Amino acid sequence: MTTSLGFLIAARRCEIDELDQLARTSELVGTLGRLVHALQRERGITNVFLGSGGQRFAAERAAQVADCLAREQQVRVALDPLVDDPRRLAGGARLFPRVAYVLQGLDALPALRARIEALSIGPDVSTAAFVKLIAGLLAVVFEAADGATDPDISRWLVAMFNFMQGKEFAGQERAFGAAAFLRGGNDDAQRQQWLHLIESQERCFGLFCEFSDETLRTQWQASQAPAQLAELERLRRIGCTSPAGTVLDANLSPLWFEGCTRRIDAMQAIEDGLARELRALCGRKIEQARAELQRYEALQAEAVKPGDFFADAASETAEAPAAGYGRNLERSVLQMVQEQSRRLQAMNDELQTVRASLNERKVVERAKGLLMAHRKLSEEEAHKMLRQTAMNQNRRLVDVAESVLAMADFLPLGASAPR
Repeated sequence: MTTSLGFLIAARRCEIDELDQLARTSELVGTLGRLVHALQRERGITNVFLGSGGQRFAAERAAQVADCLAREQQVRVALDPLVDDPRRLAGGARLFPRVAYVLQGLDALPALRARIEALSIGPDVSTAAFVKLIAGLLAVVFEAADGATDPDISRWLVAMFNFMQGKEFAGQERAFGAAAFLRGGNDDAQRQQWLHLIESQERCFGLFCEFSDETLRTQWQASQAPAQLAELERLRRIGCTSPAGTVLDANLSPLWFEGCTRRIDAMQAIEDGLARELRALCGRKIEQARAELQRYEALQAEAVKPGDFFADAASETAEAPAAGYGRNLERSVLQMVQEQSRRLQAMNDELQTVRASLNERKVVERAKGLLMAHRKLSEEEAHKMLRQTAMNQNRRLVDVAESVLAMADFLPLGASAPR
């Protein structure tokens, strides 16, 4: 016979199942993060290798490719069980198409590496290919964060996604700067792209600080050694602000690469800390939910039949009957129902707050896509236009993006906003 307590127990079991799914998703995110880090390093090394005509970093590149293959295998092992049991992860309908896209990219990597080995492509083409693959991996992390149903876990996933995204922009800057020093200079468009990468990092790390805790924020600040940052800024000024026609010193390329690598490796330590805390948080949540489930099951074992839900308040002091829930047990069940309702409402409110940053990112990305299609702009140019408009009008970036999307129906056919 179904009872209110029985449904509370069912609710807890559902919650435990969802938490188990989130725990597995969080584990996958950590595995993907390690592959992303390895691919970022391969991209940077490859740029130096190609920019020097194969004279530099040949051995380092071979070693890094081997590391990437090992990390890739770990990802594939983590993904294999999902084909036969897709319910192991939450939000599979949205998550798995992203995974399929990533696997296509990984399958195409050997051919790309062969072209690099043969020096048949330049640094720009190589960088674009790695950026595309890494963007696909980060999209899986984004979907994981967007699909999380527990606000605390969602908050950590949002912090982790933004940190990984910021680290990716740092990795792109490492590769971009290495190529710039090797080729001996930048034109105006290239300098603007470099500045865009710097600004994008700052935006992502700001969101990471907003959603992480004080311990990780302190660790993040401590990891940014002043001497290393000063050297990084010195080289940035040389690369970004030198007048047009200035010839950059190719010997600065290894110095730039090594400085950026130290910074990015320090970021990886923060990312590993995020992954560890995320796994620990999932474990604590599951343990707490299971303890609650045991408490509910213990009450169910004691109960024979329900008490009077509509009992008069004056009668609540009467002695409980020998059979049935009894007045104290009845109140316990009602309190648990009310507590569960309040807890779920609080979780929903917090979840909406956490997801706001993800929703803003979706709006901005759609607006950029619309501008790119309608105005024939690059991604950097579209973002710069939105940002400049927001500054000129003293408005938030997301508000400007929403205004752009609101005009989608007035644009010529073929220039509709991406969905």
